[in-house]
Amino acid sequence: MKTMRVGYIGAGNISGQMAETIARMSEVENYAVAARDPERAREFAERWGFSRAYGSYEELLADPDVDLVYVALPHSHHHRWTIAALEAGHHVLCEKAFAANERQAREMIECARERGLLLAEAIWTRYMPSRKMVDEIVSSGEIGEVTTVAANLGYRVDGNARMTDPALAGGALLDLTVYPLNFASMVLGNGIRRIAASMVPAATGVDGQDNVMIEYESGQMASLFSTMYAMTDREGQILGTKGFVTVENINNPQVIRVYASDGLTRELTREIAVPEQITGYEYELLSCKRAIEAGALECPEMPHAETLELMHQMDEIRRQFGVVFPFE
Repeated sequence: MKTMRVGYIGAGNISGQMAETIARMSEVENYAVAARDPERAREFAERWGFSRAYGSYEELLADPDVDLVYVALPHSHHHRWTIAALEAGHHVLCEKAFAANERQAREMIECARERGLLLAEAIWTRYMPSRKMVDEIVSSGEIGEVTTVAANLGYRVDGNARMTDPALAGGALLDLTVYPLNFASMVLGNGIRRIAASMVPAATGVDGQDNVMIEYESGQMASLFSTMYAMTDREGQILGTKGFVTVENINNPQVIRVYASDGLTRELTREIAVPEQITGYEYELLSCKRAIEAGALECPEMPHAETLELMHQMDEIRRQFGVVFPFE
């Protein structure tokens, strides 16, 4: 495959960010876009140089020239349209959170495996070079034994109707808390002994801000927070017995700082800028292209087992919140 032609299901904000990314790539092409409103699809296609614009998702899925379908819809629609794309014979990159719950995620993955097609979750921080950079610092022993991870993510997005609508699987959990959870998972793994979660509900009953404590079988701990009511510093911290690491903006890492500590004082030993990027979305696209060319059914940066584990964690957190989506 010389150029991977991408077909978008959905023409919202995140699709615009993806289109901006692909417009600056040589290995991937903005090929087709579908929206419920044909005029919206046409305007989106004209803005970003797409070859095709469709007024229905079904029309796009019937196009045999689409190499990869990018599902960029509300969480409530991921399951239906990912399976529809797979049944139409297309590889799929589905936005995070991958599904509304673990059951849906399992059905999506089973469908992809039955048809021998790639299915990947677009949780971009898993694919970025910063992930390996942090891994190397931790595994080197520079900060000693890791005891704790802390991370937060918050934006003022409570005015976005999608974020507060239970019918669209709204709430902070699937949009925001998913990032601190992935940050903790990337550092500490998934040997979880116990999760203790609490939230403050929005007027619609979905979670408006979340606090999640995770205790691991190893004795390590993660302290995670998210909110849709305010912007936070978005910092991630990895605390060790000889020092600690901070990651500026866990949602799109910009600077990694390494500190040495004797347990009572600290000293900044180095500051590492992450590599320049287009937007950060390019890494997941290139991973999908490599996987398709290799005949793989998943991307190594975010294998299906990890996607299912994170969905399992979010199901447990939502159970503790007492939030059930109306379509469940």
